[in-house]
Amino acid sequence: MKPVAIFRHSPTEGPGYFATFLDAHSVPWRLVKVDAGERVPADARAFSGLVFMGGPMSVNDDLPWIREVLGLINSAAQADIPLLGHCLGGQLMSKALGGKVTRNPVKEIGWGKVAVGDSASAREWFGSTREFTGFHWHGETFTIPPNAMHVAESPYCANQAFVLGKHLGMQCHVEMTPELIRSWCDDWEKELVRKASPSVQTPTQMFERLDERVRTLNKVADRLYERWIEGL
Repeated sequence: MKPVAIFRHSPTEGPGYFATFLDAHSVPWRLVKVDAGERVPADARAFSGLVFMGGPMSVNDDLPWIREVLGLINSAAQADIPLLGHCLGGQLMSKALGGKVTRNPVKEIGWGKVAVGDSASAREWFGSTREFTGFHWHGETFTIPPNAMHVAESPYCANQAFVLGKHLGMQCHVEMTPELIRSWCDDWEKELVRKASPSVQTPTQMFERLDERVRTLNKVADRLYERWIEGL
C-alpha cells in the first residue's frame, strides 16, 4: 500500500493518536513537515490518503504552501483519494472544496460537547454515537462545501464536521493525547484570553480527568479512523 501523507503545519501539532492508530492497523505513513520547510508533494497519487493536522495560521493567510496544499486537496478529491482534516486541516479541505473560512463568533478552547447528526452520513461515520466530548482549539470556522453533508455541531461552533464520500473534515480535534494537550497549554497565554469563559477553558480545567477524557476520545477517533481507512 502507498503511504498515507500526514501534513504537519506546526511543530507541536503532530499526528498524535492518529499515528498510533495507523501503526496498530499496519498502515504505512509519511510525515510531511510543512512547518520545517518541507515542500508540498506535487502528486497526490503518490499516496493512499492525505491527512491534514492543525496549526495556528489561517487558511486565508498569504502563505505559498497554503496555495499548494489547496491545489493538492483538489487534485486528490478529483482522483478519489481519501482526505482527512483536523481543525486547520478541515478548514483547508473546506476552502479547497468550495467552502469559506471566517472568524467564529467566539474562540473555542478546551473540552466541549459535540452533537452528532442523525443522518445516514452521520451514522455511517459515527455509528451509534450521538454526542461526545471533543477537544477544541480554534478561533475560525468553515462552511460546509458544496455537495458535502453536515454531520456534527457544538454549542459554540455550528459546523464541527462534514463528510463527502471518502472524505472527512473536522473542526474539532479527535487526535489528542495527554502529551499534545499539555504542550498546547504551554501556549495558552498566546491566545490572549484573560480568563475562562463558557467557550474557553483554562489549562487547569483541561487537565481535569485528562487521561480518562483522552481514552474516551480515542474511542471516538477509532470509529472515525476505521471508517476512513476503508477508503484507502
